[in-house]
Amino acid sequence: MAVFDTPQEAFGALRPVCVQLTRAQTMENVGLLRARLAAVSAPALQELQEYVLFPLRFALRLPGPQQERLVQSLVQCISAVLAATCLKKPELLRELFSELCSCLSPPPSSGKAAPLSEELKLAVIQALHTLLHAARGDVVLSLYQPSTLPLLGFAVSLLLGLAERERAKQIKVSALRCLQVLVLQCDCQEHRPLAADEAQRCGDLFASFLPGMSITLSRVITGDVKQGHKPAVCAIRLLYLSLGSVMADAQLARVPQSKEKLPAEQSRVSELLVHRGPEWSASTAAKLALLLQKVVESSSVHPHWKVRLELVELVHHLLGSCSRSLADSFGHLLKALVGLVSDESGEVRGRCREVLQGVAQRGLVAHSRALTDVLSENLHCLATALPRLMSSQDDCGKLATLSLLLGYLKLLGPKVDAVLRSASHLQRLAQALLQVLELDVSDVKVVEERRWGREGPPEPLQQGLGGCQRKYFRFFREEKVLRLLQQVCRVLGYHGNLYLLVDHFVGLYRRSGLHRRQAAMVLNELVTGAAGLGVDVLQPRDAPLGVDELRGAVASILDEYTEQANWHLPTGPEAEDAGSGECAWGGPGGGHGSLLLAPPEPPGTAARATNGNVWQLCIQLEGVGRFAAALGSAFRPLLLSALYPVLEKAGDGTPLVSQTALAALGQVGEACGYPSLPALIADNSDYLVSGVALGLRQPALRPRAARVLGAVLRHSDASLLPLLEDVIQDVLSALDRSYSDQASAFLGVLHSLMTALAAWFGSCCAEERGQAGQSCSRAVSQGQQVVTRQELEQFFLDYIRQKQMAEGDLPDTEEEEEEEAGAGEVPPLAGPELSSSAMEEEAALPSHAQLAKAVMERCSHLLSHESLHLRLKVLEVLELCVAVLHPHGTQLLPLAHRAWPPLLRRLLSDHPLAVLRAFKVLCTLADKCGDFLRQRFSKDVLPKLAQSLLSQAPASAQAGPVYSHSLAFKLQLAVLQGLGSLCERLDLGESDLNQVADACLPYLSARQPRKLQEAAQR
Repeated sequence: MAVFDTPQEAFGALRPVCVQLTRAQTMENVGLLRARLAAVSAPALQELQEYVLFPLRFALRLPGPQQERLVQSLVQCISAVLAATCLKKPELLRELFSELCSCLSPPPSSGKAAPLSEELKLAVIQALHTLLHAARGDVVLSLYQPSTLPLLGFAVSLLLGLAERERAKQIKVSALRCLQVLVLQCDCQEHRPLAADEAQRCGDLFASFLPGMSITLSRVITGDVKQGHKPAVCAIRLLYLSLGSVMADAQLARVPQSKEKLPAEQSRVSELLVHRGPEWSASTAAKLALLLQKVVESSSVHPHWKVRLELVELVHHLLGSCSRSLADSFGHLLKALVGLVSDESGEVRGRCREVLQGVAQRGLVAHSRALTDVLSENLHCLATALPRLMSSQDDCGKLATLSLLLGYLKLLGPKVDAVLRSASHLQRLAQALLQVLELDVSDVKVVEERRWGREGPPEPLQQGLGGCQRKYFRFFREEKVLRLLQQVCRVLGYHGNLYLLVDHFVGLYRRSGLHRRQAAMVLNELVTGAAGLGVDVLQPRDAPLGVDELRGAVASILDEYTEQANWHLPTGPEAEDAGSGECAWGGPGGGHGSLLLAPPEPPGTAARATNGNVWQLCIQLEGVGRFAAALGSAFRPLLLSALYPVLEKAGDGTPLVSQTALAALGQVGEACGYPSLPALIADNSDYLVSGVALGLRQPALRPRAARVLGAVLRHSDASLLPLLEDVIQDVLSALDRSYSDQASAFLGVLHSLMTALAAWFGSCCAEERGQAGQSCSRAVSQGQQVVTRQELEQFFLDYIRQKQMAEGDLPDTEEEEEEEAGAGEVPPLAGPELSSSAMEEEAALPSHAQLAKAVMERCSHLLSHESLHLRLKVLEVLELCVAVLHPHGTQLLPLAHRAWPPLLRRLLSDHPLAVLRAFKVLCTLADKCGDFLRQRFSKDVLPKLAQSLLSQAPASAQAGPVYSHSLAFKLQLAVLQGLGSLCERLDLGESDLNQVADACLPYLSARQPRKLQEAAQR
């Protein structure tokens, strides 16, 4: 279609459709006009603006009801004309404004008017928006005269009603944006800023609308969050722009004080205007303070960050332009800023900091009160109410409250020190923190985690207040609340007087056991914040904290933590014996039901006390790691005073305590420049060994020294073994003297020792055996004479002797001595050559093998101990001893012969846990010395195993899914998985293999649990 550039061409093209629309108001005619308008250039349309608008306005003003779709088309066509042209006549602006407003509220023809469609409402709002943009300069200001006040009021009420009551978000947002343009606060570049006198007149005019606008906008802002964030953002922006226009300090300073001083034009309609004098200003400010408080409380916890960001802009705008007129609202506005300074959104946090820094630089607020006084007063009030709020509010409320507390501290900055020098402020804040941080130690997980053993950590790690262990608090469970409390304590340590704070909280730590855990958590965070680690502040402190000051504070806290009464806390007895009934292999109580673990009983008062001790130790250990991280290399002077106590807790039987101690040791080593924990232990080994040796000589300190030695063994390398040999001999001697009451602690050390020896020397022994085999094969392939006559003779003598030992045909020690001392010829088997060979082999035994031999000799008689817990430990130690002594068969076989009778009793008639562990020892023995076990296993063990498997097969075939968690199932699975390797390693005969096959056959049934089927197949 051709474009009509000149008014003449455009008139010729538009006249027919305009006449046709004037005669017949139909959608088709409106569509023709709009299509023809698209072909007219903007300059030509500007000349014909009123001519084109006439038929459209005529159709809108027709009396009687009209079709909504037709009205919508007319309004959209008017909007298209206004978007392409400018309004140059004030009368046309007022008339079009009135006609469009009438479309939103048509007069009812009969009864109640039908509701308008959302499409029509949106079209009218957009047309009004376009109309106000089409009028420029003095033309648009002609709409803001006292004479047009009723029309403006009508439009404002219509748009506010749509913004509040409509459900469609697009209509709400469009109405609010149109209102923003209507109050001359549009942020587009097309509207020029108002001059001072123009702003004064408009402020006087808009004062009439302020009550209704502020109330309605506050309802929109505090409405349902499901409406989305855009309506709330637009409402907040409109609220502070309109308030800034009416309540600006510069505006109210020039308000006339009486009617006689009003301009003549205003005096004619003065009854319609509000005389904005001091009384009106004070009354309005008091009412606005209530509305602003509601807006701040609602918007500061809004889930969308753009609403919170717009709230920051509201505070910035009102504090900048209305600080005197809205003085009563200063506290609420400051509260909004302070609460959002630690917002999770980076945009909100950054903008809030900029505004707060501007407020802090100005320094003074209304009524000539210093900003520090206002903040300290608010801080004291909030600290007083903090425990009550944290116990009564929901998660959002708790986050808002703590954000406010943190914001006050950040805004005070270096002045925190001056505030905390007030005893009332410090005491109130400290008591609030201690009450809020109260731990919930009734959780059974703390007790249950002690049963994990070596399987792994009981809880997922978290980065929260006080360290990495998961904690449960009485008043909250939310992770965000934890992080805010962490920052509160760190900001206090960063800006406050560290000596004052440490002295106060150490006093609370000593005063009562009820607050000891909380005080320790606060102390840990204070030191971290004082070192500047992980702390977020608005202003740097006046002077950096010296290393000596920080180390002095840390030393005093460490002394308090490691004091006897605070460090050596009972963390509960060792695991109780689950019973000693003969219920393993078909004896009394041997049914599968009796092997199920009983559910743990709920913890009582004693359990809660134990849990509290566990958490206190964990918090104090976390503190040691924090202090090392805070001081870095400056922690070295404190290393010796902290290393031994922390290593003692690393050997604690409670996994929570030992894991926390290991984490603390890692932080200490990193701070002091050690590449690993073994390097840390090795460099300080003389100090540690000396402390352990001294502790082992004192009966009261033996268990603690044993724990330190166990931790050293678990976390060091083989280079430390020569230094530890004498200490280990002391442990063995102490075990001989008092195994009944302290055997558990010493066995823990021996278990750590054997685990370390197996890790250090197990691969080396295998390497040596492999290298010896390779050299022998190489010699045979080269045709060399490998074995001499004497070596062959000695081989057979050793073979006969080992066979006698395996069959149990050993002479008593006294008889051997008599034979050696008696006269006469010595038999060949007991000749000087054999004795000399045994002595040479004993002398050539490596030190680690000698230790393993000594441990196995000490532990064999403990296999019959009455404590199930002790028997299980002994079985674990024996299994490790066998693995270490494997290359030294002449030493291992006599020890295995001595341990066989009590081991057999554990296999055949003991608690299921002991049977399970004993079977693992049996498999290890078969792997290391198979010939020794062949006949004994075939005669004493295999029949019982086969009979038990056959008797348990019907029960497992009929059991449900819970059966897989029972000890009976675990025993069946372990036996089925180990029988195959036992048959292979012991080279069993045909009759024994048939017996094994008969026992495994029932487990091939499809009714058996899948794991048992797979084990039987293998």
